[in-house]
Amino acid sequence: MSLLIRSSYVSHLTLYQPRNSKSSSFTNQISFDSSFNHNPFVNLVYKRNPTIMQSVSSSSSKMAVRSSLIDPDGGELVELIVPESEIGAKKAESETMPKVKLTKIDLEWVHVISEGWASPLKGFMREDEYLQSLHFNSLRLQNGTFVNMSLPIVLAIDDEAKEQIGSSQNVALVCPQGDIIASLRSVEIYKHNKEERIARTWGTTSPGLPYVEEYITPSGNWLIGGDLEVFEPIKYNDGLDHYRLSPKQLRKEFDNRQADAVFAFQLRNPVHNGHALLMNDTRKRLLDMGYKNPILLLHPLGGFTKADDVPLDVRMEQHSKVLEDGVLDPETTIVSIFPSPMHYAGPTEVQWHAKARINAGANFYIVGRDPAGMGHPTEKRDLYDPDHGKKVLSMAPGLEKLNILPFRVAAYDTVEKKMAFFDPSRAKEFLFISGTKMRTYARTGENPPDGFMCPSGWNVLVKYYESLQESEESSKQQAVVSA
Repeated sequence: MSLLIRSSYVSHLTLYQPRNSKSSSFTNQISFDSSFNHNPFVNLVYKRNPTIMQSVSSSSSKMAVRSSLIDPDGGELVELIVPESEIGAKKAESETMPKVKLTKIDLEWVHVISEGWASPLKGFMREDEYLQSLHFNSLRLQNGTFVNMSLPIVLAIDDEAKEQIGSSQNVALVCPQGDIIASLRSVEIYKHNKEERIARTWGTTSPGLPYVEEYITPSGNWLIGGDLEVFEPIKYNDGLDHYRLSPKQLRKEFDNRQADAVFAFQLRNPVHNGHALLMNDTRKRLLDMGYKNPILLLHPLGGFTKADDVPLDVRMEQHSKVLEDGVLDPETTIVSIFPSPMHYAGPTEVQWHAKARINAGANFYIVGRDPAGMGHPTEKRDLYDPDHGKKVLSMAPGLEKLNILPFRVAAYDTVEKKMAFFDPSRAKEFLFISGTKMRTYARTGENPPDGFMCPSGWNVLVKYYESLQESEESSKQQAVVSA
């Protein structure tokens, strides 16, 4: 059954009702950790609404909960962390294996795979999975069904590593700091045709693609796939690990909040009042559709981003101010970090962003203008058509069970002095403030119009850019002294 929304901004937007939109018929017996990974945003909710904790604490330590609102791809959430009782033996065995050194981005992909964001993928892709992902943006399962898999998730090795592995069936994975963190079993090594991979993923081989220059161009000429076993959950020890909630943890919290709908919002920029307007309006629309308790998953991307994006720690501090100031309601919002690296691959990548949120339990996904896009690296234009991302999501194979919510365009209303939905009949009265423009304001110390962003959140950005300028000036002074 499809749900039809009619509004001033779209006349016929069909939201595809997922086949598994009701909670599953079976339940799982799981333990509930009341601290919920010590996420301070969640603690803020429980302080404001202690009845949530009272209802939990009054139940037994083992409680039956729904297996969440939407089934993970493949029907079962993949988790590849070795049981604690087996860690010692597994680590000892890995010491005898050939070693593959991981880059920082490789480690982020290990994190993604191990927690089930890429379910049903159980390791770095072997060649048949790679070719399906690269050419069809999907994987065919043994039962004949398809799941979306628009980005190849692969591990590159060079000629020397390939020679060292030889005929070995298993390899140990070594993190950038030098520790063995995982093993890859029943491995398969195959050719890494970089040009084909880049062209099919980005639709161009123009120089200047951030992920390509950072990761693919310097990588080896071979890809190695296999079944992944991770010895311990991936931690970064950067003060933000408590925000990195796995799909399993998120599903548990959606159930604890008694959510009957979860709508996810992907972003890699600070949250301004236009974003907040969009998210609050989405919740209102879901309530109007008959849902009783829609929960927002505010899900900033936490992996690799290009150099001029605002760093993750600054974004997380800014997001916290948005919730503290009540711009978004902590009782109906969960803020968590999505560990994936960013490709800036437009309509191809936005499918990955949506698919991963299915595995986290979200049954609605908000998509906006030019999702996962960027400016063309060598020409003054967008790399992708700004409208293609939302169109592709509405048609993409394997995403049928996810409701796609294209959002209305928000801009600064110069008459009302606030962020508002754009009204074409008053086009001249609206000011569009891009992410680039926002960063320019903060960098130059110029304040944006009142009502663009909550003041405490804006101060976080101003302080960040002030620290950058101080660092640049200090570097220049040191260079002069050295000269």
